[in-house]
Amino acid sequence: MSTIQIQDKQGVRIITLNRPDKLNALNLEMYTQLTEYLIQGESDNGINAFVIKGQDNCFTSGNDIADFLKNSSLGPEHPAFKFLFTLLDINKPLVAAVSGAAVGIGTTLLLHCDLVYADNSAKFKLPFVDLALVPEAGASLLLPRLVGRTKAAELLLLGDSFNADDAKQMGLVNQVLPNDTLFDYAIAQATKLAKQPPEALQATKKLINYDVELVREQMQKELKEFAIRLQSDEAKSRFQAFLNR
Repeated sequence: MSTIQIQDKQGVRIITLNRPDKLNALNLEMYTQLTEYLIQGESDNGINAFVIKGQDNCFTSGNDIADFLKNSSLGPEHPAFKFLFTLLDINKPLVAAVSGAAVGIGTTLLLHCDLVYADNSAKFKLPFVDLALVPEAGASLLLPRLVGRTKAAELLLLGDSFNADDAKQMGLVNQVLPNDTLFDYAIAQATKLAKQPPEALQATKKLINYDVELVREQMQKELKEFAIRLQSDEAKSRFQAFLNR
């Protein structure tokens, strides 16, 4: 069974993370598939919006650390970072439905979504410094802009988890919904988007995200520092401790 599943319905491409036995930890193959499905949907005139989701108890627990370390030579073509830059570049709106854990990239990718919905079980966490790393996905720019510098410092430097109500108050989440209605609601909202005039929809998204190149520049800075941190003794020590848990 594929660890990334897609369904195209009423102009919406629904992308489901499907590795529940590993809490949807993202490995390199999954990143590659995510990128391919987004690029395919972007070029398909029958697709006008995307939804990304997991199961009703987990969005994603973040990177599969063991798999990530197999290809620790980082650059723009690394599957994880290629996925992140693809998120930055897609013109069609992206909706996220978050249930359960949204760790690391499970939180930072939401900064590139146009609409985000969560249920009461959602738990967000940015454990980059915990792992002796730095943020990615432009989070060091986008998060302070969203929540303010001091709150962003708290979230990124301490790495404490926060719940769906906190995320809504910060502006990371549009609405908190009951677990049994989350996915249907997110898909319904994406379907509404897909029925909008597509050129106007995409032009408006582009106007909202007017500083894409500034975000790209920050992502490149993060990538450079992330690569340095990944090779550091403190990161190797943290990763080994994580893998030995």
